[in-house]
Amino acid sequence: MIGVIATHELRRLFLSPLAWTLLAVNEALLAWVFIILVNDFQNTRGRLAALEHAPGVTDLVVAPLFRVAAWGLLLLTPLLTMRLFSEEQRTGTLDLLLSAPVSATQIVLGKYLGVLVFLLSAVALMALMPLALMAGAALDGGKLLAGLLGLGLLAASCAAAGLYLSSLTAQPMVAATATFGLLLAFWIVDLGAGQGAGNALFGYLSLPRHNDALLLGLARSEDVAYYLLFSVAFLGLTIRRLDNLRLRG
Repeated sequence: MIGVIATHELRRLFLSPLAWTLLAVNEALLAWVFIILVNDFQNTRGRLAALEHAPGVTDLVVAPLFRVAAWGLLLLTPLLTMRLFSEEQRTGTLDLLLSAPVSATQIVLGKYLGVLVFLLSAVALMALMPLALMAGAALDGGKLLAGLLGLGLLAASCAAAGLYLSSLTAQPMVAATATFGLLLAFWIVDLGAGQGAGNALFGYLSLPRHNDALLLGLARSEDVAYYLLFSVAFLGLTIRRLDNLRLRG
């Protein structure tokens, strides 16, 4: 049943003009950034050749591109997840779904996998850009894979948060705004933090800080665990929310 719900959600996204528009705009902006980064790398290539441990194309083109892509996920995810539950609450179809012999866990995981596959499709399309550099430059495969892993985990975390906030309201735009606000809070939580334990805590809670470590090629278990725990926590909250709605109904 999870697969059926995921397929239905994915089909709905691929048939949505909004989703296609968001995907096209996101990829066009990333392509523009990619061209600028490649041009800058070509202009500085001569000076870099004189350095003993000069950064390569992976550090100067791929990593900055992935950082911009992370910001793209921050903007893209709220608009893709806002209708997952809020639209069904507004139209009344959620009551029909909750009355069906399907568990809340299956409903949540199905919708989550549907939107996550769409987001990962956007990441995969973006990955074709740095892969095109392999025709004329040597890429660091480890850093490339670690960066893609970071974007995938970041997409999974953002989608889980958006799914939960969509279940709290019947207004899609309210869900989108709340999702963006929540993700932005986790994005900048470490800004202005002082020294000591507080700084370490806020630093650990920061979504992009863990992604920055992966962009350096450091696939640490603590970073992967953070994203997994973040996703599981919001998925659990969404399941509990649906169970409460089912009991009330």
